[in-house]
Amino acid sequence: MGCSATLLPTPPHLRRHSTSAFPPSPHINRRNLLFFSTTLTFPSTISTSVAAPPPSPDTTITERVFLDFSICPNYFTNRNLGDDLSNCADSEPIGRLVLGLYGNLVPITVSNFKAMCTGSSGSTYKGTLVQKIFPGQFFMAGRQGRRDKGEVKPPLKLIRNVESIESKAFLLEHSRAGVISLPLAENDDDDDLKLNPNYHNVEFLITTGPGPCPQLDSKNIVFGTVLEGLDIVTTIAAIPTYKPSENIRQYNDFAELIGDGRAKTARAIWNKPLKTVYISDCGELKVAKPTLSPSLP
Repeated sequence: MGCSATLLPTPPHLRRHSTSAFPPSPHINRRNLLFFSTTLTFPSTISTSVAAPPPSPDTTITERVFLDFSICPNYFTNRNLGDDLSNCADSEPIGRLVLGLYGNLVPITVSNFKAMCTGSSGSTYKGTLVQKIFPGQFFMAGRQGRRDKGEVKPPLKLIRNVESIESKAFLLEHSRAGVISLPLAENDDDDDLKLNPNYHNVEFLITTGPGPCPQLDSKNIVFGTVLEGLDIVTTIAAIPTYKPSENIRQYNDFAELIGDGRAKTARAIWNKPLKTVYISDCGELKVAKPTLSPSLP
């Protein structure tokens, strides 16, 4: 008698333990999709934005001062003027410069310059010479030394200027005529005077144009601009100066090469004006409601 086997269907509770090599795919619903989207991280896209440029130097005009310039025709022939050129009887006025100063950018430099204009420093620019004129570039004044030679008496009531080692003080350029600068590289004061512990650098230069003076940039501190009187700057720039001949220049270069100290002494008169140009008056301009608008040089 034969036997027959009948295959019964697998019970449902046994189907879940399938031995298949490929497990069933998980079911992903909308909730799971949202969960994965918030937990998975993807590579960030490459930023194409450019870093913002640094802010421009603050050239707001916070102070205004004036310098009056004159010519004394008899200074070198008559030494009986005392120690103040502003007493010159035959003074020939050139005109007035009105200067705007950048007190937010370099407050110490501006404060010291203002104190020299008002006389509160224990010294003053009044009655002192324009020392050097470099045609087409700039002129210099405020050299310290002997008052009877038309130089500035060393001031004793000024703040030590630490801005000469701050990078922000050198951001502005000598880009046009009428830029006022503290000449660190071009300073004309005597070396012996600079060694005095009470020494303060108050010499200044004003660019005369017509073009920029890039050789002065990053070495000297621009602290203001001429607001009125650029025609006066042009007049001063046109005054004749002493110019050595080529032979004298070559001889001077050789003397300096061999260490002859007379070379520097001889160079001291180069570019000096052949007329006695001096600051006949100076001071602060106080305006009730000044228009202090920024003005980049």
